[in-house]
Amino acid sequence: MPDLFVIGISHRTASIDIRERLWFSKEEIRNALPQLKDRFFRECVLLSTCNRTELYGFPRQSGLDRDNFRKFFTGLKNIDSVVRPEHFYNLSGRESARHLFRVATGIDSMIPGDVQILGQVKEAYSLARECDTLGLVSARLFQSAFHAGKRSRAETGISEGAVSISYGAVELAGKIYADLHRKTALLLGAGKTSELTLKHLRSKGIGRLYIANRTLSKALELAERFEASVIDFDSFKSNLKSIDILISSVSSPQYILTSGDLSRLMKERENRALLVIDLGVPRNIDPTANRIENVFLHDIDTFKVIVDKNLQKRHAEIPKVEKIIEEELSRFLHWKDSLEVNPTIEQLEAAVEAIRQKEIDKYRHRFRPEEHETLELLTRRIINKILHPPLVTLRQGLEGRDDEGIRMVALTRRLFGLPSQAEPAFGDIEDERPEQADTGEEAPTEDETE
Repeated sequence: MPDLFVIGISHRTASIDIRERLWFSKEEIRNALPQLKDRFFRECVLLSTCNRTELYGFPRQSGLDRDNFRKFFTGLKNIDSVVRPEHFYNLSGRESARHLFRVATGIDSMIPGDVQILGQVKEAYSLARECDTLGLVSARLFQSAFHAGKRSRAETGISEGAVSISYGAVELAGKIYADLHRKTALLLGAGKTSELTLKHLRSKGIGRLYIANRTLSKALELAERFEASVIDFDSFKSNLKSIDILISSVSSPQYILTSGDLSRLMKERENRALLVIDLGVPRNIDPTANRIENVFLHDIDTFKVIVDKNLQKRHAEIPKVEKIIEEELSRFLHWKDSLEVNPTIEQLEAAVEAIRQKEIDKYRHRFRPEEHETLELLTRRIINKILHPPLVTLRQGLEGRDDEGIRMVALTRRLFGLPSQAEPAFGDIEDERPEQADTGEEAPTEDETE
């Protein structure tokens, strides 16, 4: 079977206007995979997110015409005149497998340690399995990538700490209030930052959620998605008495809450603590309000410092993840090589044994019956001594897990006239369902940016 081939575009090679043109929906993937398998591949998997579209495949034969394939691939989306060859990267062999492991562990993402991408890779795997374009080798490859992704999160800090403003705000709220499920939050604004903040608050188990926005329809839309209630934006101040967390992200030329507003509010609240998070640019809330007792005001600069520190920590964890990748990659390649080495050894031993048995049967009559056992023993020992050096060399080539070992297998099969290997049957494979993306851990991800 030819080596793994990868062609793709990502945030590293193409702008968003190009990437979105080559994005495949689930239904489009279901339509594309059978065509790709029929024309080019024995096994193939198509991964598509907003930040990357990649095709992983084992070609039907060596020497895949990449230009012809790329034209067919872009033709599936009718964009062959828009996407240029330089937008694509092409990988093969060990490097293509290593790339998949880097994607699954999140270190090839726009933000290192992205936790959503592993679920997206699993979804691509499941779609390929559903479309019958997954095979024994590709299934084992992707399961090895899943294992690398899980290990990287369990054994390193690559996914730890907030790396977005919205999640940093929610993380801070969780540190101040240990029991968020008993707290009430009000979000002012209904833009992307507010949407992500709502998502993270829900994932952290916030008790009650309220939304206020100048455009009521947008507030209603978000409220339905995140099981929140809507209050009138013009009168939101009158609802602050029962709020524990106020998060504001609106466009306003002047403060929507002054220090005086908050002083009067704290008297009504009998000085009960209020966490105020101002994510607006320019700021939405009078910064001098931070002097008021039990008003804990934080603006966007607070979270930028947190995010920058966490990003530095994540980058420092990348070498640990790369070590895990190399370990899992070596295990996979060792397994893949064994598919070719072990059958070759078995077939070689069987072929030589057949020759030995045929010659013994031919000349057995020339020996006395009492000599037959000695004849068997002698010929077996001769065969074993002859086969010992090549079999040891083949096994050592497998342990080396390099191209030399693969060449040895091919040469051995040619020298001894062994038949071409049949494709391995697709056996039972451990079920790996797509995980629900853990959006409560970090953002932005492959699917969301602020």
